[in-house]
Amino acid sequence: MFEQLGLIGCGLMGGSFALALKRAKLVERVVGYSKSPSTTEHAQQLGVIDAAAPSALLAVSGADLVLIAVPVAASEATFAAIRSGISAETLVMDVGSTKSDVIEAARRGLQAQFGSFVPAHPIAGKERSGVEHADAALYAGRQVVLTPVETTRLGHIQRAATLWSAIGAQVLTMTPQAHDSAFAAVSHLPHLLAFAFMSGIASQPDGQRFLELAGPGFRDFTRIAAGDPTMWRDVLLANREQVLLQAQSFRRALDALEAMMQAGDSSALEDAIAAASGMRSQWKMGSGSTLG
Repeated sequence: MFEQLGLIGCGLMGGSFALALKRAKLVERVVGYSKSPSTTEHAQQLGVIDAAAPSALLAVSGADLVLIAVPVAASEATFAAIRSGISAETLVMDVGSTKSDVIEAARRGLQAQFGSFVPAHPIAGKERSGVEHADAALYAGRQVVLTPVETTRLGHIQRAATLWSAIGAQVLTMTPQAHDSAFAAVSHLPHLLAFAFMSGIASQPDGQRFLELAGPGFRDFTRIAAGDPTMWRDVLLANREQVLLQAQSFRRALDALEAMMQAGDSSALEDAIAAASGMRSQWKMGSGSTLG
């Protein structure tokens, strides 16, 4: 049981975390802060938070648990703003989908209290953001990846794992580098491709007519292109080195398929499609959301 959660960012992810803790009776009080006062007010009206704070620092004052649920580009400024309100006993976590950059932001922002920070990435989400879509069950049955570093306090790692498990999540531990490489492949690049695909259609004179004819396959392939623009801008820039490496691998695979088509090599093309189809058929989604 935690006495107070200081929630920085009262949107979908932060709001769902607060509701999950309340439902599990793991926190007595939630104090929230968002950059937009209307968001914080709405969160309080919905019962997501119990009190609104006028600043990030006041939101964490007296808190023994802090969750940072802001765009990754805002991480360092947020950590710096709350530094004086964090003690060695405070458990601080985030929900960002990139880790190496957030860890460095925390190192600079928290300084002497960096050991209190346990980097976390819950593989969950929805197409629609905003506190009005917060859901106490959002993390139930989902994977949460923790990426502690050498200076992370061991007790805090254990507390973080126990807390996420208590709200129904399945906890994994990875290095920050392994995390960013993996999610560049299975999340960040797919979003980049979906954005590029939609842009490619939009740039054609008959693009709108093409969209009018689109069916379930198009819907399934492009669903993630509806993601939040600001969030995905920040994610792609934060993890650009790994995403660009994955993009090179994708280009090689696409070039190979195009070469088979140009050559009219039906046998090679069918074999390549069969290999991809078989791999996809054998894959079983873990507990994580495809929105991670």
